Amino acid sequence: MTPPQPDVLIIGGGVAGLTLALEIADSRPVTLVRPAQDDQGASRWAQGGIAAVLSPDDDLDAHINDTLIAGDGLCDPQAVRFTVENGPAAIQWLIDTGVAFTPDPDPKARYPYHLTREGGHGARRIIHADDATGRAVVDTLLHKVAQHPQITQRSDLAVIGLLRDVAGQCRGAYCLDDAAQPHTLVADDTVLATGGASGLYLHTTTPAPASGEGMLMAAELGATLMNLEFQQFHPTCLYDPEGQAFLISEAVRGEGGRLLNEHGHRFMLDIDPRGELAPRDIVARAIDAEIQHGTQGHVWLDIRHLDETAIRHHFPTILAHCASRGIDIIQQPIPVVPAAHYSCGGIATDLQGASNVPRLYAIGEAACTGLHGANRMASNSLLECLVFARSCAQALRAPRSRPNVALVPLALPQATNGNDDDGEEIARIRRHMRQTMSQYVAIVRNDQGLDTAAAQLKALQQRLGEIASGTENRVALQQLGQALQLARLTVACARKRHESRGLHYNLDWPDIAERAAASLITLDALD
Repeated sequence: MTPPQPDVLIIGGGVAGLTLALEIADSRPVTLVRPAQDDQGASRWAQGGIAAVLSPDDDLDAHINDTLIAGDGLCDPQAVRFTVENGPAAIQWLIDTGVAFTPDPDPKARYPYHLTREGGHGARRIIHADDATGRAVVDTLLHKVAQHPQITQRSDLAVIGLLRDVAGQCRGAYCLDDAAQPHTLVADDTVLATGGASGLYLHTTTPAPASGEGMLMAAELGATLMNLEFQQFHPTCLYDPEGQAFLISEAVRGEGGRLLNEHGHRFMLDIDPRGELAPRDIVARAIDAEIQHGTQGHVWLDIRHLDETAIRHHFPTILAHCASRGIDIIQQPIPVVPAAHYSCGGIATDLQGASNVPRLYAIGEAACTGLHGANRMASNSLLECLVFARSCAQALRAPRSRPNVALVPLALPQATNGNDDDGEEIARIRRHMRQTMSQYVAIVRNDQGLDTAAAQLKALQQRLGEIASGTENRVALQQLGQALQLARLTVACARKRHESRGLHYNLDWPDIAERAAASLITLDALD
């Protein structure tokens, strides 16, 4: 039997998408397109926790001020206040839903759950589930979603484009199944929760990072994108060139971890009085500089001075994973490098997740709400997912009139008998794209490198256009085309920012501009 057409279509099944589905399903039927790779995405791999003002020793204005400082003048103060003020209620919703956060064993604790501290925060305000918070939250929400009779999950489809009608409204999505057969999901409202764009880079902190496909699909319908040049590199990803990506949580530094160079010197105190707890842009650049001046290709994160019981209690996942890679973090320092981690830019939205395209919404890392500005502060990301998913739900709960407007026919490439080598060539082009972005559009940039990146990415997109769309490679071809276009838009934003601010550091423009301005761009910017 063919499933009913969705009332609300949610694309993406991380924390943002799952939260939204649960929050509106009692009011409107939901179809949640949640591909299998979502289990390897950013939400599940988030380790540190969720920032919110929970302790009576903390206050909302302090969290707001810390976030504004980290965002380096580019935050939207209204979005920051909205997020922080709605944070405690969002955490309580998770607790009521059944997420098992780590309790505080101290009988004198002022809050029942353990709160840790991370970079940029002036207080302990990070609630967590050991060192696997994302996994605990996703598993709990997935269990609830599976039980809800008004939520239909589709894990057999890959969304490759959005539908619109002749009135310019988004009306759902165009998908391909595992056999590359087309499916159309017409919806009254569509929400993108597709994640960020860390997959544009060679080294990332998640095994299957998104490459901004959702952002580009929105741009294809005319959505405005914002602040794409602000790509956050997590300072501490496990250094293992032959192994899978693995994040070493910021909470490790929050609990006293020290960064050492190859000579054993604790270098962060030479750069910032906050040491290892400086905002991530500062720490990542400092590590990058040490790596460039050294010979080992990484720095060390040392927690050997901490109590063994505390290490085993707070970081069981990191302890076990590093042990599986031959590193005993109780006895040895951890080799770490910065890696692409979080996109501060995305689809420009309001406080309810609405884009400038009618009936198209975006939440989570796919969106740019103004919360993060030029640099995301640690553990504000899952907070944003929760707060804006719940806010978006308020906007979507009431059923809306169903548009009686004709859909615009899609002009997507048809499958042909592609060559046997098409898959290998697609993989080569993707590798070249990621290498280009990592070499020229990463932690430290310059004008010449950005010009080189622009030329190379344009050539790669032209090469991709010459490849026949064979049935087996049709999804990969479409998604790579979207990733290349988003990479080119990212470079275009970086070339226009004639300053160094937050995560965007350009050697040719080392000073910060007098006036902070967001970068707004549409697909029309590409020639």
